[in-house]
Amino acid sequence: MVVRLSRILLLAAIALWLSLVAFGNLTDYASNWPFVQHVLAMDTIFPNAGIHYRAITSPLLQHLAYGLIIATEALAAVLCWLGVWRLWRTRTAPAALFHRAKRMSVLGLTIGVMLWLGGFITVGGEWFGMWMSTQWNGLESAFRFVMVLLVALVYLGQRDGELDE
Repeated sequence: MVVRLSRILLLAAIALWLSLVAFGNLTDYASNWPFVQHVLAMDTIFPNAGIHYRAITSPLLQHLAYGLIIATEALAAVLCWLGVWRLWRTRTAPAALFHRAKRMSVLGLTIGVMLWLGGFITVGGEWFGMWMSTQWNGLESAFRFVMVLLVALVYLGQRDGELDE
């Protein structure tokens, strides 16, 4: 039971974290807006880089991208919260039922990984050259997010044994 509770609490902490990230971006939109704007505009990467043609300078498209980021953060948070609820409900159930209840959690964590690995590290870091910017480089933070989410996925994904009676 301790391992199951540990998994539920870990997922709850991640769900809270993702919720706060999404809430912060919604309620304080202007704080991270310059980051998104500069990464997409590619205005702080190496001046002689041959990838400047990839820049997105349209404010409408930049706002849409930021909106998509926030929506994805919120979706990951909601799915993790649903996962917490499902795991809590099945915490005393047979191992197979508890394992099946992890599906929503796995989906939420995977969406988070896809956002920070696929979106920030891959698209932001490589396509938009964020790694070249000294001021608007979120690769370290994105890597930290990915590692937390991946470790949680591995821990959560392990099969549970039956509970002792």
